Amino acid sequence: MDSCKYILDCKDITKQYGGILALKDVQLRLKKGQVHALVGENGAGKSTLMNIIGGLVQPNSGTLFFEGIPYQAKSPVEAIHAGIAMIHQELNPQPYLSIAESIFLNREETYKKIPILNKKATNEKAADVLKKFDINLSPKIHMEDLTLAQIQMIEIVKAVSTNARLILMDEPTSSLDSEETERLFRTIRDLQSKGVTIVYISHRMDEIFAVCDSYSVFRDGRFIGSGSISDVTKDELISLMVGRVVKNIFPKIDCSIKDVVFRTEKLCGKGFKDISFEVRAGEILGITGLVGSGRSETMEAIFGLNPLSSGKIYLNDKEIKIRNVRDAMNKGIAMINEDRKEYGLCLFRSITENISLPSLKKKHKGILINQKKEREACGKIASKLRIKMANLKTDAFSLSGGNQQKVVVAKWLMDRPDLIILDEPTRGVDVGAKAEIHSLMCQFAAEGMAIIMVSSELPEVMGMSDRILIYHEGSLNGEVTRAEILSGEVNQETILRKEFGER
Repeated sequence: MDSCKYILDCKDITKQYGGILALKDVQLRLKKGQVHALVGENGAGKSTLMNIIGGLVQPNSGTLFFEGIPYQAKSPVEAIHAGIAMIHQELNPQPYLSIAESIFLNREETYKKIPILNKKATNEKAADVLKKFDINLSPKIHMEDLTLAQIQMIEIVKAVSTNARLILMDEPTSSLDSEETERLFRTIRDLQSKGVTIVYISHRMDEIFAVCDSYSVFRDGRFIGSGSISDVTKDELISLMVGRVVKNIFPKIDCSIKDVVFRTEKLCGKGFKDISFEVRAGEILGITGLVGSGRSETMEAIFGLNPLSSGKIYLNDKEIKIRNVRDAMNKGIAMINEDRKEYGLCLFRSITENISLPSLKKKHKGILINQKKEREACGKIASKLRIKMANLKTDAFSLSGGNQQKVVVAKWLMDRPDLIILDEPTRGVDVGAKAEIHSLMCQFAAEGMAIIMVSSELPEVMGMSDRILIYHEGSLNGEVTRAEILSGEVNQETILRKEFGER
């Protein structure tokens, strides 16, 4: 039987949601012990197939074989019992569970003679697992008290701890810095040496070529092709994904950099201290550093999400006080937060409502909203960012993670603020959409907007920034100019060294 050659063999899988065809007769074949990249644009159907394999949704048609036996899990618990675990793209932790309870949910330790939870044993078991991953956290900490990156690492630990024979990793590094990503890669290589098979979904080409053996490409819900990673180049793989040639992912143009728009003096707050910098009209200021270095915490305080303990903020040469998000917005500051579900979207509202929300004042017709103007503006930017949707009335909840991110980007870019802070603006976004978002950033910089971009992806920071500020343990530890990067005087290694504290 042909399916016996593969640990997983998916044949002619079709899945439809209402009027949207998510998958049409796709296939996926995995050999034991391989790391297999599943790639495609946002909305290509990658996560849908993973959800089918992981037992979250059921296909409309098609057959699956796992280890040569017909397979169809009706729930994630059934999938885990069969030997399949999944790391989800969208993190949905139970906030009031401890780390130990989250890792061993539905697998808790109990007393031998009576079916009562043994919390002490569960905590000890969790502590051992965390230690293996070099994660210095108490298993008793609640999930609500963790950062996005820490939650991501706990999800990875949870999947690996099931001793699964097949692990589905859907954007596992989307919230991780370079150090944590390398830690994950070591775990993947260790699992591979033990015969575990891994499906690896990522939009980061460098990761795919670093850790994967083979690949399959989906486009618009259809299977396009598969092969060995060693037989394909990055450009060829990108062309298969998007159906066109993406010439430049970082289309940086040199804009006229003018007067200082925004300036800080000795900002201090939770997770950062003595932060002073400025950004000018037409400038893209990149900010990088390891997760937890204080970069996002600084931006959130500037935008009014968290309080400042001291320091001054100036906008257009005037000192301003920001007590909350509304103050920041009224003064012409916008922010795309790295956690789109928590801060970026009203998930059960339409795409139109989400995109329009920050700029409703500009769409008034008397006391009413000019809905025609609203639809036209939203449709224009949705088309420019190539948001895949049934229509503008579609709820944001129904979109893929990458298309949700595009909606968040769209709503703030349409508002045209004086200063826009982009915290991981291309997190979970495919290569084609990255190029489009980067082009929009350059367009707005050319029109005189000041832009701050925080990113864990060094190629993105180096490719798009006029200057780069480097964070280490809550303080600034260096500044790099675009000229230094273009001349070769500064490279990724130079910046990484500063991220780790080298002066």
